[in-house]
Amino acid sequence: MNNRCLNVLLTCGSLTLMTFAFGAEDIEIARFATQVCASCHGPHGDSISPAFPRLSGQNAAYTEAQLKSFKDQTRGDPYAQAYMWGMASQLDDAMMKRLAAYYAAERPNPGRPGDPATMALGRQIFESGLPDSGIPACAVCHGEKGQGKAEIPRLAGQHPEYLVKQLAAFKSMQRGNAPVMHVVTDKMTLPQMRAAAEYASSK
Repeated sequence: MNNRCLNVLLTCGSLTLMTFAFGAEDIEIARFATQVCASCHGPHGDSISPAFPRLSGQNAAYTEAQLKSFKDQTRGDPYAQAYMWGMASQLDDAMMKRLAAYYAAERPNPGRPGDPATMALGRQIFESGLPDSGIPACAVCHGEKGQGKAEIPRLAGQHPEYLVKQLAAFKSMQRGNAPVMHVVTDKMTLPQMRAAAEYASSK
């Protein structure tokens, strides 16, 4: 047997083993994530642009819920309309669930500390809130490490600029599918949003 034939057999064998180990559905999801989603969110969900959220390590239930809200167009912030309404329209419920699980299994990005003064205010908002201003602590829902839970998103390691944009969208009701967050952000100023985002993303 020549080397060319041997290489073909080894390649076919590797693909067969891969399909057996991961399953055809898993390979389909990985292919979709790396060939379609990666153009904005990065090959492993580790987006380098703050215009697009990092999905690596994000809670599967949250990602799945957001995909469904993109598809049914209940999440109406401008980037959702421009990018995700059309993308999610192609996905059925099973594929949304598998995509969410795929990204949840990816290693999350590490957080990075920001400006010390901004971080100090952010820590206060995140851990204790600003009771006199009617602003609750972020950690109550998102966890002391910003890890979130179920449909409450992970904030740790996210782009702080993206978090600020979402806080502003909650306040303006552009993201009308999250009334609780509108109440949380209603009294927040832009500097307070930036501080909270800087601290939360650094976790």
